Amino acid sequence: MIKENEIGIKSFRNEWQKASISIMYTQGFLFNAYESFFKKFGMTSQQYNALRILRDQYPKPVSTSVLREKMLDKMSDASRLVSRLSAKGLVDVTQNPSDKRLVNILVSERGLQILESMDNSLNELDEKLSGLTEEEATTLVALLAKVRASLKESEKKESVTAN
Repeated sequence: MIKENEIGIKSFRNEWQKASISIMYTQGFLFNAYESFFKKFGMTSQQYNALRILRDQYPKPVSTSVLREKMLDKMSDASRLVSRLSAKGLVDVTQNPSDKRLVNILVSERGLQILESMDNSLNELDEKLSGLTEEEATTLVALLAKVRASLKESEKKESVTAN
């Protein structure tokens, strides 16, 4: 349970504000734990996420726009991310033969090897939520899905009224 003084709020307006703040506060802890984990492998969580997506599509190449669409962080700069992964030798980037404006991105053999070496350690990330029972984790997933649906619906309403 989030305590008001823990984050510098004297009191919450209501339980929805408390829930929103709690999600953002917890996300910070989870993000830091993930970043520490991926740092051991010389990458960020965004870089891992991109490589994971590329491995799922392998051997089919992916465009930058498809990669961005599937990323967990929709605000990430996919082009810059791909450039960094390419510089590390983790992806191969080639020009799309049918549309010269696009590039084809494919996880490299080295990228696949690093992902494989990480696979055995991914359970460390699962253990970050070991304070929850499996049933509680299932409930949390369902509740977060409801939150996302609510946010998407709210976003739709806002875009309709803005137009």
